[in-house]
Amino acid sequence: MTTLQGKTIFITGGSRGIGKEIALKAAKEGAHIVIAAKTAEPHPKLEGTIYTVAAEIEELGGKVLPLQCDIRNEEQIQAAVEQTIRTFGGIDVLINNASAIYLASTLETPLKRFDLMFSINVRGTFAVTQACLPYLKKAINPHVLTLSPPLNMNPKWFEKHGAYTMSKYGMSMCVLGMSQEFSEEGIAFNGLWPKTIIATAAVEMLGGKTLLQAARKPDIVAEAAIFIIKRKSRHCTGHFFIDEEVLREEGITDFSSYIQGSESNLLPDLFLD
Repeated sequence: MTTLQGKTIFITGGSRGIGKEIALKAAKEGAHIVIAAKTAEPHPKLEGTIYTVAAEIEELGGKVLPLQCDIRNEEQIQAAVEQTIRTFGGIDVLINNASAIYLASTLETPLKRFDLMFSINVRGTFAVTQACLPYLKKAINPHVLTLSPPLNMNPKWFEKHGAYTMSKYGMSMCVLGMSQEFSEEGIAFNGLWPKTIIATAAVEMLGGKTLLQAARKPDIVAEAAIFIIKRKSRHCTGHFFIDEEVLREEGITDFSSYIQGSESNLLPDLFLD
C-alpha cells in the first residue's frame, strides 16, 4: 500500500453522493482534492455544491480546489486541469465518477436523454482521462478509477434500458482499453461498482425513499476506492472491482455500518448476475 499524503486527486461529479464521499475520505488521508462538477449554486432538489464539499474538506484540515466544470465541454475540462496543475503541480489520481442515468426502453428513450448519457458517461470519461493523462504519466503511482460495471453481456441488462447500459459499458470499455494501452507506463486503470444499490440522489429520484431503504450508504464504495488507489499501480490494473469484494480482501467482513435501511431488504445493483 502507498500513501495518499500530498497526492492530488481529481474527482468528476464530486459535489454529492459517491464522489463526495471519496473526496472526504481521501482528504482525511492527506490528499489534495479537486472537485470538478457542474453544481456551483444550490439546486432546489439536490443537496451539495462544489463549495459545500470544499468547506467540509477544509474543516477536516484538507487542501481542496472546487472547480465548476461540465465534462461535456472540452474547454472547461482543459481549464480545470490547467488550474489543478497551477494550484497543486500535478495529478496523481483521476476518479471518473460523473455519470447520467435514464432507465427506459428503446421507444421510451428520447434522443436528448440518449445524447446526455453518452456525452457524460462515455465522451466525458474519455475526454477527462485524455486531458489528465500527460500529468498522470509523470506521477509516481498513477491511478484512474472509473465508477463503471463489469462488462456483463447477459442480454437482460440491455433488454429494458439498452441506452443506459451501452453508456455505462462505454465507460468500462475505456477501462479495458486504456489499461492495456498504458500498462507499460505504469498507469492503473480500473473499474469499481457496488454490490448493492447505493443511497444516492439518482436512486432516490428513481424509486423514492422506499428504494433508499434497500440501499447501502455511499461510504462503502468510497472505502473501496481508497483501498484501490493506494495499491501499487503497476500491479493493479485492468480490474473491474466490486466494492464488497475489495473490502473483504482488506479484511473487512462486517458491512452493517454501511446499511441505509435493513440488511434483509438490500437490492443488488444492475449488471451483476
